[in-house]
Amino acid sequence: MMEVAALVALTLLLGALVILVAIAVGKRKEEIREEIEQAAELTAEGSAAKVPASKKPKQEKLRVRKDKASQHTFSHQLLAASLKSHSANVTCLDFSSNGKYLASCADDRTVRIWSTKDFLEREHKCLRANVDLDHATLVRFSPDSRAFITWLANGDTIRIFKMTKKEDGTMNFKAAPEDFPQKHKAPILNIGIAETGKFIMSAYTDTTIHIWDLKGEILASLNTNQMTNSYAAVSPCGRFVASCGFTTDVKVWEVCFGKGGEFKEVARAFDLKGHSAGVHAFAFSNDSHKMVTVSKDGTWKLWNTNVEYKKQQDPYLLKTVPCSSSEGTLAALSPDGRVVAISDGCNVAMFNATTGQLEEELHGVHSEEINDLRFDVTGRFLACSGDKAIRVFHNAPGYRAAIRDMQDMLKKAQNEAMKQRLQQQISEAQRALDTVLAAPNE
Repeated sequence: MMEVAALVALTLLLGALVILVAIAVGKRKEEIREEIEQAAELTAEGSAAKVPASKKPKQEKLRVRKDKASQHTFSHQLLAASLKSHSANVTCLDFSSNGKYLASCADDRTVRIWSTKDFLEREHKCLRANVDLDHATLVRFSPDSRAFITWLANGDTIRIFKMTKKEDGTMNFKAAPEDFPQKHKAPILNIGIAETGKFIMSAYTDTTIHIWDLKGEILASLNTNQMTNSYAAVSPCGRFVASCGFTTDVKVWEVCFGKGGEFKEVARAFDLKGHSAGVHAFAFSNDSHKMVTVSKDGTWKLWNTNVEYKKQQDPYLLKTVPCSSSEGTLAALSPDGRVVAISDGCNVAMFNATTGQLEEELHGVHSEEINDLRFDVTGRFLACSGDKAIRVFHNAPGYRAAIRDMQDMLKKAQNEAMKQRLQQQISEAQRALDTVLAAPNE
């Protein structure tokens, strides 16, 4: 009996050892696979440094290990996804207007197209477009979500990529035969495409904004007279172009077209005046009826911009709220205008736009300063970039604000059918919020 017991014990021990070895081998295989994938990414970049062929693999391996060791880790209850396919720092993000895609560009000479429906999945697949002989610093989707434009770092100009579906369902990316002509030497600040599809904007760090047609011809050039530009953008409705900078105001122009679609002029629409120092950045709501501005004076302001400016009606201030800000601070306004997000260095703060209450503080989101911050078109997610990863957060303050608004409407509702509909919507929103708060973070 002793021998049988010993044999059983030995068998169990051997079994355990086999399992441990299998796990160890499996882990090592996974590590090797990751190293090979990252090395392949680095090789694909086509490093400019000239080294002997015999030394290249060893140096790439060292670089891979160094990159792995320096990866920034971050977790938070509201973190929906960390998107990690880029092998160099991400420089810009953009959501498509159909809500299906997120585009990102990075110093690794690629543009990645992510599916928003995968944000809540364990795997975050993306499609890759190579930027030949250059790299993109800015990316913007076309209104139909079938193309995107990029700003070329070395070429100092715009390149258009068309997205087409192959027969097998995968996406193909094809650059336009010619890039836009170089027209300005100052560093680029931002680019944008009007949702109407009628014009493209490029803004520079001096005081220049160019308005282009889609073929690369300049329609108009603006001098913002703001000493230097710190931010500029096209409004989501496609009517306006706005800029801010060293001066204390935000200037907004309307890009006007005739009934036949011909370009007419760029006319000054209105200014946002009220800050006591230069303005870092601004953002529009989806219908362009509201704007948020953030300034060196340590405040953000919410404005009602749904005005008849042609009748000299000025936008009016809705809220002024103290916040942390610094050089490079960005602002984002949820599509429905209910939530304001402000970046400061590596941190993000989320506020209720109506009350001004600080609802969420996200510290150390990236290892470097946040360089892009934006809500998706549905308002469910807030995305930001600042290192090799893209962080995507659930917009919990947006759910809470919607619930509060519907509860207020329920108190005032006279119609029984309306009450029932509101109660159902409140229940659905509360369930969605509870699911977000209960979900394990990345």
